[in-house]
Amino acid sequence: MDAEHWDRFGALHTRVEQELAKALQQHHKLGLSEYRALARLAASDDGELRMQELADLIGLNQSSVSRLASRLESSGLARRDLCPGDRRGVYSVITDEGREMQSRARPTYDDALRAALDSVAEDGSLGPLVKSLRP
Repeated sequence: MDAEHWDRFGALHTRVEQELAKALQQHHKLGLSEYRALARLAASDDGELRMQELADLIGLNQSSVSRLASRLESSGLARRDLCPGDRRGVYSVITDEGREMQSRARPTYDDALRAALDSVAEDGSLGPLVKSLRP
């Protein structure tokens, strides 16, 4: 992959991310990172992940995921828990309210993703890239 293709991939990513963020905020008052954290937590065993694992899964650094966890906690969507075997380790645990929010937001996310990709597919320079990503 050369720089031109990489730049087009970055442009595609940016356009889709903007649409996803806008839809989630508009319909659920939920940020894109918050949604992704809830989705990862909901899909995990026991609804919990170590903070570092969550950071890696959603592409945030440790301090950013800590702030994200604080926002989720203050909204009642997740809570923190200490690792039983290692009191230094901290888990983020999805709450019932968090599961409900993620479940309600999932169709919005899916619809916004589909619409954003459909829109970008019409772009002369990005359309072929979208087509190559779709099954």
